[in-house]
Amino acid sequence: MASEAVKKILEAEALSDKKNAEARRQRDEIISSASGSSSLAIQKKIAEATSEAVKIREGYSEKLKEYEKNAKSECIKKTNVIKQLAEKNMDSAVSEIISRYF
Repeated sequence: MASEAVKKILEAEALSDKKNAEARRQRDEIISSASGSSSLAIQKKIAEATSEAVKIREGYSEKLKEYEKNAKSECIKKTNVIKQLAEKNMDSAVSEIISRYF
């Protein structure tokens, strides 16, 4: 009878070891699958972020071109006004010099 009990205990331990091994295998499969899925999700998010960054850069590039165009136009206008004032002042200065010395 004692040997029958020992036999049952050994069978139970063997079954327990088998079930533990199966549980470890399933755990490893689940972890591996989750790791693969998260890696895929991360890669997808990185691709989406890269695409969005490209769109934003293109938008800013267009805004910069427009700003540069407007700034250049404004500079040309102001330069022309300054040139006109300088010419007017030059004419007045020449006239004043001529009237004083001649």
